[in-house]
Amino acid sequence: MGFEELLGVNPFTAIFTLLNTIALFAVLKHFLFKPIEKVMEQRQAEVDRIYDDAETAKADAEASKAAYDEKLAHAKEEAVDIIKAAQERADRLGDEIVSDAKAKADDMIKRADAEIAQERKKAVNELKNEISVISLGIAEKMLDREINEGDHEELINRFIEEMGEDDE
Repeated sequence: MGFEELLGVNPFTAIFTLLNTIALFAVLKHFLFKPIEKVMEQRQAEVDRIYDDAETAKADAEASKAAYDEKLAHAKEEAVDIIKAAQERADRLGDEIVSDAKAKADDMIKRADAEIAQERKKAVNELKNEISVISLGIAEKMLDREINEGDHEELINRFIEEMGEDDE
């Protein structure tokens, strides 16, 4: 039994079919698989580029976040320093105001004490003057006449009454 009877194919037809298949494969490889492979490589390159860009963007975002966090921390420190300085300034100003108020109060007390002392001296001098006037009045009345004990008492009472009338 021959090859043709066994397979039911003519050897020339088998060889022709085989050559035809190889030629078809070569043509398909050249015109179909290579462009498809080229497109696949381009797409792979684009995907790789997109991943690289994404990684770069992620690294940039992380760097920006770190810089932002650092600036935020620095801003918080500055805010604390500003608040502390303002508090210290307010404390100093408060102390100065209290000190000035105490100094003014002390000055006012000294002036008031001086005025009181002056008024006291004035009152004492007026009292001395009144006593002198009274003494002179008594002396004049005593010199006008001789005084016995009853007259003396009467003069004092009259003098006190006159003084009370003068004050009114």
